[in-house]
Amino acid sequence: MDEMRAGRLVRAIREEIADLLQRGIKDPRVGFVSITDVELSSDQRVAKVFCSVFGSDEDKRRALEGLRSATGFMRSAVARRIRLRHAPELVFALDESIERGVRVVDMINKLTVARGDEPEKKPEGQEPPAKPD
Repeated sequence: MDEMRAGRLVRAIREEIADLLQRGIKDPRVGFVSITDVELSSDQRVAKVFCSVFGSDEDKRRALEGLRSATGFMRSAVARRIRLRHAPELVFALDESIERGVRVVDMINKLTVARGDEPEKKPEGQEPPAKPD
């Protein structure tokens, strides 16, 4: 399969699963889940779906259980929506790269402040309102 077709298929799978999570999955365990990436095996038999879950470790565990229990439904829905003859097996995995990135940035900011190189900056939109004179 050429790379362009594989890329289109990966995007289509990601979009369809994201849509199913918004509209089709009624499982309360699957709360704040977003699809961050999809990797398709070279033979198109397996699609590894990376997801980010907002919440505690327990929320993440429960969301992953909910996703795994809905795998058959999602697999057939994706195949029907994209019109695939053979739907890839969906394998869900947590993507913790966003959280890891936030922790790294936080550590860098703390080190910078500790060294006295630069004052700690607040994120945009979180500055206190200016006091009137």
